[in-house]
Parts: sequence; C-alpha cells; structure tokens
Amino acid sequence: MSTSSGTTQGDKYRSYLDGEEEKNTKWRFGAAPNYDVVNKLFEEGGTKTWPPGSLEEKVQNLVKSWEMEVFHKASLDDFKTLDPNKYTFSLNGRKPLTLEEIATKLGGGYNPLLQTSLPKKFRGYDPDEDNAESSHKAFITTFPRGFALEVLQVYSGPPVIVYKFRHWGFMEGPFKGHAPTGEMVEFYGMAIFELDEHSKIVKVEFFYDRGELLGCLLKGATSDVSKTEIPSTSSCPFLKNTG
Repeated sequence: MSTSSGTTQGDKYRSYLDGEEEKNTKWRFGAAPNYDVVNKLFEEGGTKTWPPGSLEEKVQNLVKSWEMEVFHKASLDDFKTLDPNKYTFSLNGRKPLTLEEIATKLGGGYNPLLQTSLPKKFRGYDPDEDNAESSHKAFITTFPRGFALEVLQVYSGPPVIVYKFRHWGFMEGPFKGHAPTGEMVEFYGMAIFELDEHSKIVKVEFFYDRGELLGCLLKGATSDVSKTEIPSTSSCPFLKNTG
C-alpha cells in the first residue's frame, strides 16, 4: 500500500521521483509526492536494517519505487520500474489484470489491493464505491504519518523475486465513519515480482489477508465524520504532497 508522506529532492529509498529525468512527469495529484514523514516512520519502526547494496535492500527500494509510480504517476509513458505493455497485477490468486483493466474495471488507487468477494455488508471498504482519488483521500486521512513498508525476507532474487513484507502505520484519523484509535495497524504478506530482460517489472502477485488491515480500521466508534468531508486535493497542500 502506498500511503506516503521522503523527500522529492533525492529520496533515499525511491528512484524515478525527482531530478532531470522527471521534470516533465505528469503527477496524478498535481505534484510529486513527499515521503519525509513516512520515511521517518519507517526508520523509527522498522525491524530490519539491510546492508547497503544487499539483495534485500535492492528489493525493498524497488518495491517502494514501484508503489510510488503506480499510485502517483498519471501517464504510462512516465513509468520506469515496469513495462506498461506487459505488466499484470493479481491479488490472492485472482485473474491477472493489465493496467488498463485496473483503471477501467477497478478504478485504480487502493482498489486492486483491496479486492474482495465478500457480500457488500461485510466489506468495510468497498472497491465498487471508491476510485483512485477517493481511496487516496480516505487512507492518507486515516494514516497522516503514512503507511510504512519493510521487506522482511527475500526468498529468491531476479528475475523472479519472492519476498515477505510488513506494512504498518498509526490510525490517527477517521476511516469510513469510524473514529481514530491511535493504535498501530500492521499486516504481513508475501509477493512475487517478475522482471524481464531489461529489469522491468512485468508481473506482480500479492498474497495477504485484507481483513488484518480493515479489521483494525473498523474498531473505532462510529462517528458523524463523513467520508465525503475530506478536503479536495486541489485545496489541501498536505494531500498534494503525500500519498
């Protein structure tokens, strides 16, 4: 998940975010994202410190760069971690989806990562009702310090990368009418990234229980805070620079 908050002037963990090669990049929310806050969360709450240049560090940085691109770059021409003509994504063994299918069938944003076959009344978060912008607003409001990612173990290296990961953050804002708890929210999962001969990602598979995330977000008391009362990205500097 890519809720972010690293500097756009030389982020330590993400490539293709700034510099001369990104001067014409089209950013989905108007400007390049800023990851300073979530980088701090990562550095303070991470459980692994990988040696510089190690396979684990390279995989971790690749995943962070991939997340940044798929959530924040508006034009496929600007993608550098993946090949948009070959790329597919699947969750928990579902049918792989192309980038076009993700945008047209699922609405983009967090929806591909939160697909579910649950009946609507049990979903907590319903991908059928949110799009890229509304899901972005919902999660950065819930996690104002971001939702950090660390790679816990790499089981195989390129061209087929298999790794175990941890995501975590603190629920310090409301979520879908539920009051913030202030508690740490975390979940674990596995992923497979397949790279082609040019080291571009062409296939991504994730395996995890979305209930481990949503269950924690639905613990707070229901409130009168409407999910529609979140400021638009055009009027809120915070939303412009994080994600």
